[in-house]
Amino acid sequence: MSATDKANILQAGENTWNFHGGIKLPGHKDMSTQKPISRMPSSERYVIPLNQHMGEAGEILVRSGDSVLKGQKLSVPQGLISATVHSPVSGNVAEIVEHAFPHPSGLAGTCIIIENDHKEEWVQRKPIADNYVNTSSHDLRSIIRDAGIVGLGGATFPAAVKQTEVGIETLILNGVECEPYISCDDMLMRERADQIVKGAKIIAYIIKAKQCIIAIEDNKPEAIDAVTTAVTRDASKNIKIQPVPTIYPSGGERQLIKIVTGKEVPVKGLPSDIHGLVHNVATSYAIYKAVFEDEPLISRIVTITGRGVNAPQNLEVDIGTSVHDCIEFCGGYKNNARALIMGGPMMGLSLNTDELPVIKATNCLLVTAGIDITLPASENHMPCIRCGKCVEVCPANLLPQQLYWFAGNRDYDRAAEYNLFDCIECGCCAYVCPS
Repeated sequence: MSATDKANILQAGENTWNFHGGIKLPGHKDMSTQKPISRMPSSERYVIPLNQHMGEAGEILVRSGDSVLKGQKLSVPQGLISATVHSPVSGNVAEIVEHAFPHPSGLAGTCIIIENDHKEEWVQRKPIADNYVNTSSHDLRSIIRDAGIVGLGGATFPAAVKQTEVGIETLILNGVECEPYISCDDMLMRERADQIVKGAKIIAYIIKAKQCIIAIEDNKPEAIDAVTTAVTRDASKNIKIQPVPTIYPSGGERQLIKIVTGKEVPVKGLPSDIHGLVHNVATSYAIYKAVFEDEPLISRIVTITGRGVNAPQNLEVDIGTSVHDCIEFCGGYKNNARALIMGGPMMGLSLNTDELPVIKATNCLLVTAGIDITLPASENHMPCIRCGKCVEVCPANLLPQQLYWFAGNRDYDRAAEYNLFDCIECGCCAYVCPS
């Protein structure tokens, strides 16, 4: 690729804007990027929760004792905000039970237990591949919905629902991945950039976007180069690569839109209000697989990392695989392992056991060990000293100290008056708080 070609695709740094607040964090990403993505071996047993997404759990299609094929639907959406789940292997439905799975509530949910027969027998597949340009937007959204694709950056909002918005001019693919330790999107962009670009073109075709911007944090030069090369190879004229400053939480949807467009999403508004749509790069890759290979969302890339695990790396893991098995594949726990987190240290979910399944929202399994703990332990919290540091770093322009007092006093009406629901739970305020 010539320097001229690259320059035509790469957006200049002066095309970015700043959002309020944010913090610089140590990345720790090189810990898990020293080797290519590995494939997690198949398991004997899979635990498939019905609700792995924002919205309602789906309607079950199978019963205990049924035989299933790889890629077969186990449930279908109930209502608009819902998603299909599929079997990651061929085998048998052992039982349908209440089982623990990663969720902030800590409660169990309905799960379908699949026993693997190791035959790898797929359902019949009919990929449409490049023929998507002769397929209606409605039919493509149906394919994406049937494939169970949700936002893989963490929010798990059903992807097809976002694509029903009208008047979208700019598609933004989020490859920022600003949380420490997580590197699954980085490695996906390095190794499978061509498929991500094809997925972006499918989404842009569905929503009739005029342009696509692929935003990648500037601490990921290998990913930037790989995606730029893929865009050049594809001869895509309306796709640009935008390196963005390495500052947390630049990967937040509203913050990223401000960085790459200079526009702000209105309070209580949506990106579509300013003619934008944001998808994660992993979501784009999943959409490519659904259209070009007729493969539903039955696996994803997961970062296994932290100073408490012996061999940090990125794995392609089938949905429903045991978290324990993933850790064991990466050499197991070190003797000083302290905590297990799904996600990053800033916004992740603490897990009290590893006898849980990998779900669509599992982008990272972080095993901490002593100095890995980013935030102070809750028992060390002291009274607020009104230093104002939390206000300086809040990316949502809130007054965290006021929200802290109102929430502590259970004055939830006042907290709502101070825009509590605009909080993105990024943890910046807690990170800088001296108390």
